[in-house]
Amino acid sequence: MRFKSKKSEFDHFSRLSGEWWAKNGKFKILHDIQPIRIKYIQNAINKKKLNKIKILDVGCGGGLISEGMSKLGAKVTGIDFVEENINVAKLHAAENNLKINYLVKNFEKEDIKSKFDVIIIFEVLEHLDDWKSFLKKIKLNLNPNGALIISTINKNLISKFFAIDLAENFLKWIPQNTHNYHKFIKPEELEFFLSKNNYKNITFKGMVYDPFKSSWKLNYNSKINYFCSCFLN
Repeated sequence: MRFKSKKSEFDHFSRLSGEWWAKNGKFKILHDIQPIRIKYIQNAINKKKLNKIKILDVGCGGGLISEGMSKLGAKVTGIDFVEENINVAKLHAAENNLKINYLVKNFEKEDIKSKFDVIIIFEVLEHLDDWKSFLKKIKLNLNPNGALIISTINKNLISKFFAIDLAENFLKWIPQNTHNYHKFIKPEELEFFLSKNNYKNITFKGMVYDPFKSSWKLNYNSKINYFCSCFLN
Protein backbone atom coordinates (compact mmCIF):
# COMPACT_ATOMS: atom_id res chain seq x y z
CA MET A 1 0.00 0.00 0.00
CA ARG A 2 1.32 3.43 -0.94
CA PHE A 3 1.13 6.13 1.71
CA LYS A 4 1.16 9.73 0.57
CA SER A 5 3.34 12.32 2.25
CA LYS A 6 1.97 15.73 3.14
CA LYS A 7 3.90 17.20 0.20
CA SER A 8 2.32 14.74 -2.21
CA GLU A 9 -1.12 15.61 -0.77
CA PHE A 10 -0.32 19.29 -1.38
CA ASP A 11 0.90 18.66 -4.92
CA HIS A 12 -2.12 16.50 -5.69
CA PHE A 13 -4.65 19.16 -4.72
CA SER A 14 -2.59 21.99 -6.22
CA ARG A 15 -2.78 20.28 -9.62
CA LEU A 16 -6.55 20.02 -9.32
CA SER A 17 -7.22 23.60 -8.20
CA GLY A 18 -8.49 24.74 -11.59
CA GLU A 19 -11.19 22.06 -11.61
CA TRP A 20 -13.27 23.17 -8.61
CA TRP A 21 -16.05 25.00 -10.45
CA ALA A 22 -16.19 22.79 -13.55
CA LYS A 23 -19.51 21.04 -12.96
CA ASN A 24 -18.57 18.18 -15.26
CA GLY A 25 -14.89 18.19 -14.33
CA LYS A 26 -12.87 16.17 -11.87
CA PHE A 27 -14.99 17.37 -8.93
CA LYS A 28 -18.31 16.60 -10.63
CA ILE A 29 -19.32 14.36 -7.74
CA LEU A 30 -19.02 17.28 -5.29
CA HIS A 31 -21.36 19.35 -7.45
CA ASP A 32 -23.76 16.42 -7.61
CA ILE A 33 -23.89 16.04 -3.81
CA GLN A 34 -23.80 19.78 -3.04
CA PRO A 35 -27.57 20.01 -2.33
CA ILE A 36 -27.35 17.02 0.02
CA ARG A 37 -24.43 18.50 1.95
CA ILE A 38 -26.11 21.89 2.31
CA LYS A 39 -29.36 20.25 3.43
CA TYR A 40 -27.50 18.14 5.97
CA ILE A 41 -25.84 21.22 7.49
CA GLN A 42 -29.17 23.05 7.70
CA ASN A 43 -30.86 20.08 9.34
CA ALA A 44 -27.96 19.47 11.73
CA ILE A 45 -28.21 22.96 13.20
CA ASN A 46 -31.99 23.11 12.71
CA LYS A 47 -31.91 26.29 10.66
CA LYS A 48 -32.99 26.92 7.08
CA LYS A 49 -31.58 30.43 7.15
CA LEU A 50 -28.18 31.09 8.66
CA ASN A 51 -28.26 34.86 9.11
CA LYS A 52 -25.11 36.10 10.82
CA ILE A 53 -24.08 32.67 12.09
CA LYS A 54 -20.28 32.46 12.05
CA ILE A 55 -19.09 29.39 10.13
CA LEU A 56 -15.59 28.03 9.63
CA ASP A 57 -15.19 25.80 6.56
CA VAL A 58 -12.00 23.80 7.11
CA GLY A 59 -10.36 22.48 3.95
CA CYS A 60 -12.68 24.61 1.85
CA GLY A 61 -11.04 23.80 -1.49
CA GLY A 62 -12.44 26.05 -4.18
CA GLY A 63 -15.27 27.20 -1.94
CA LEU A 64 -18.29 25.07 -2.81
CA ILE A 65 -19.59 24.71 0.75
CA SER A 66 -18.43 28.19 1.75
CA GLU A 67 -20.47 29.75 -1.06
CA GLY A 68 -23.49 27.58 -0.28
CA MET A 69 -23.45 28.75 3.33
CA SER A 70 -22.80 32.37 2.41
CA LYS A 71 -25.82 32.39 0.10
CA LEU A 72 -27.94 31.35 3.09
CA GLY A 73 -26.76 34.38 5.05
CA ALA A 74 -23.90 32.99 7.14
CA LYS A 75 -20.67 34.85 7.87
CA VAL A 76 -18.20 32.37 6.41
CA THR A 77 -14.46 31.91 6.83
CA GLY A 78 -12.92 29.31 4.54
CA ILE A 79 -9.40 27.98 5.06
CA ASP A 80 -7.26 25.69 2.94
CA PHE A 81 -3.57 24.85 2.92
CA VAL A 82 -3.35 25.06 -0.89
CA GLU A 83 -2.94 28.66 -2.04
CA GLU A 84 -4.22 27.88 -5.54
CA ASN A 85 -7.50 26.64 -4.04
CA ILE A 86 -7.96 29.86 -2.09
CA ASN A 87 -7.19 31.96 -5.17
CA VAL A 88 -9.87 30.10 -7.12
CA ALA A 89 -12.33 30.46 -4.23
CA LYS A 90 -11.71 34.21 -3.89
CA LEU A 91 -12.16 34.80 -7.61
CA HIS A 92 -15.39 32.82 -7.81
CA ALA A 93 -16.82 34.54 -4.72
CA ALA A 94 -16.00 37.96 -6.18
CA GLU A 95 -17.69 37.04 -9.47
CA ASN A 96 -20.82 36.16 -7.49
CA ASN A 97 -20.70 39.19 -5.15
CA LEU A 98 -20.24 37.03 -2.05
CA LYS A 99 -18.30 38.28 0.97
CA ILE A 100 -16.35 35.28 2.25
CA ASN A 101 -13.19 35.50 4.33
CA TYR A 102 -10.78 33.10 2.63
CA LEU A 103 -7.40 32.34 4.21
CA VAL A 104 -4.42 30.22 3.22
CA LYS A 105 -3.91 28.28 6.41
CA ASN A 106 -2.43 24.90 7.33
CA PHE A 107 -4.48 24.26 10.43
CA GLU A 108 -2.34 21.30 11.47
CA LYS A 109 0.53 23.74 12.03
CA GLU A 110 -1.07 27.19 12.32
CA ASP A 111 -3.62 28.67 14.69
CA ILE A 112 -6.85 30.58 14.15
CA LYS A 113 -7.76 33.18 16.75
CA SER A 114 -11.50 33.49 16.07
CA LYS A 115 -14.38 31.50 17.54
CA PHE A 116 -17.23 30.13 15.44
CA ASP A 117 -20.80 28.92 15.90
CA VAL A 118 -20.39 26.12 13.36
CA ILE A 119 -17.27 24.34 12.13
CA ILE A 120 -17.56 22.25 8.97
CA ILE A 121 -14.93 19.64 8.13
CA PHE A 122 -15.94 17.87 4.91
CA GLU A 123 -13.68 15.27 3.28
CA VAL A 124 -10.67 16.38 5.34
CA LEU A 125 -10.11 13.94 8.22
CA GLU A 126 -9.30 11.03 5.90
CA HIS A 127 -6.33 13.00 4.52
CA LEU A 128 -4.71 13.75 7.89
CA ASP A 129 -1.90 11.92 9.66
CA ASP A 130 -3.45 12.54 13.09
CA TRP A 131 -7.15 13.40 12.92
CA LYS A 132 -7.56 13.17 16.71
CA SER A 133 -5.02 15.93 17.38
CA PHE A 134 -6.62 17.97 14.63
CA LEU A 135 -10.07 17.73 16.24
CA LYS A 136 -8.68 18.55 19.67
CA LYS A 137 -7.14 21.70 18.24
CA ILE A 138 -10.19 22.79 16.26
CA LYS A 139 -12.31 22.45 19.40
CA LEU A 140 -10.63 25.60 20.73
CA ASN A 141 -12.25 27.57 17.90
CA LEU A 142 -15.81 26.42 18.60
CA ASN A 143 -18.19 28.48 20.73
CA PRO A 144 -19.98 26.80 23.66
CA ASN A 145 -22.91 24.77 22.27
CA GLY A 146 -21.41 25.24 18.82
CA ALA A 147 -21.93 22.62 16.13
CA LEU A 148 -19.20 20.46 14.62
CA ILE A 149 -20.22 18.91 11.29
CA ILE A 150 -18.03 16.30 9.62
CA SER A 151 -18.11 14.10 6.57
CA THR A 152 -15.59 11.34 5.97
CA ILE A 153 -15.25 7.69 4.89
CA ASN A 154 -15.75 4.53 6.89
CA LYS A 155 -12.92 2.01 7.15
CA ASN A 156 -13.83 -1.46 5.89
CA LEU A 157 -13.43 -3.57 2.78
CA ILE A 158 -16.70 -2.26 1.33
CA SER A 159 -15.58 1.37 1.63
CA LYS A 160 -12.20 0.52 0.12
CA PHE A 161 -13.86 -1.10 -2.87
CA PHE A 162 -16.36 1.69 -3.50
CA ALA A 163 -14.27 4.75 -2.58
CA ILE A 164 -10.96 3.71 -4.13
CA ASP A 165 -11.27 0.72 -6.44
CA LEU A 166 -14.57 1.75 -8.00
CA ALA A 167 -14.97 5.54 -7.60
CA GLU A 168 -11.32 6.46 -8.19
CA ASN A 169 -9.79 3.76 -10.33
CA PHE A 170 -12.72 2.49 -12.42
CA LEU A 171 -15.50 5.09 -12.66
CA LYS A 172 -13.11 8.07 -12.32
CA TRP A 173 -15.67 9.89 -10.16
CA ILE A 174 -12.82 11.08 -7.95
CA PRO A 175 -9.29 11.98 -9.08
CA GLN A 176 -6.97 9.00 -8.71
CA ASN A 177 -4.70 8.85 -5.65
CA THR A 178 -7.03 11.08 -3.65
CA HIS A 179 -7.48 8.58 -0.80
CA ASN A 180 -5.46 6.16 1.28
CA TYR A 181 -7.39 3.35 2.91
CA HIS A 182 -5.28 3.36 6.09
CA LYS A 183 -6.53 6.90 6.89
CA PHE A 184 -10.22 6.04 6.74
CA ILE A 185 -12.13 6.32 10.05
CA LYS A 186 -14.78 4.04 11.51
CA PRO A 187 -17.87 5.85 12.87
CA GLU A 188 -17.49 4.14 16.23
CA GLU A 189 -13.92 5.48 16.49
CA LEU A 190 -15.13 8.98 15.76
CA GLU A 191 -18.08 8.72 18.14
CA PHE A 192 -15.89 7.45 20.99
CA PHE A 193 -13.40 10.28 20.49
CA LEU A 194 -16.10 12.97 20.30
CA SER A 195 -17.90 11.74 23.41
CA LYS A 196 -14.61 11.75 25.34
CA ASN A 197 -14.05 15.35 24.28
CA ASN A 198 -17.29 16.80 25.63
CA TYR A 199 -19.44 16.64 22.51
CA LYS A 200 -23.13 15.78 22.86
CA ASN A 201 -26.00 14.78 20.55
CA ILE A 202 -23.64 12.87 18.28
CA THR A 203 -25.55 11.65 15.24
CA PHE A 204 -24.62 9.93 11.99
CA LYS A 205 -26.10 9.75 8.52
CA GLY A 206 -24.91 7.80 5.53
CA MET A 207 -24.88 8.81 1.88
CA VAL A 208 -25.41 6.34 -0.95
CA TYR A 209 -25.70 6.44 -4.72
CA ASP A 210 -28.93 5.24 -6.31
CA PRO A 211 -27.93 3.87 -9.74
CA PHE A 212 -31.55 3.61 -10.86
CA LYS A 213 -32.16 7.33 -10.35
CA SER A 214 -28.53 8.38 -11.00
CA SER A 215 -28.60 10.42 -7.82
CA TRP A 216 -27.32 10.52 -4.26
CA LYS A 217 -29.41 10.39 -1.10
CA LEU A 218 -29.04 10.42 2.67
CA ASN A 219 -29.89 7.33 4.69
CA TYR A 220 -28.72 5.49 7.80
CA ASN A 221 -26.21 3.27 6.00
CA SER A 222 -22.79 4.57 7.03
CA LYS A 223 -20.78 1.68 5.54
CA ILE A 224 -19.07 3.97 3.01
CA ASN A 225 -19.45 7.78 3.15
CA TYR A 226 -21.02 9.27 6.24
CA PHE A 227 -21.85 12.54 7.96
CA CYS A 228 -21.52 13.25 11.65
CA SER A 229 -22.89 16.19 13.61
CA CYS A 230 -22.50 17.05 17.29
CA PHE A 231 -22.50 19.98 19.71
CA LEU A 232 -19.88 21.14 22.18
CA ASN A 233 -20.99 20.65 25.75
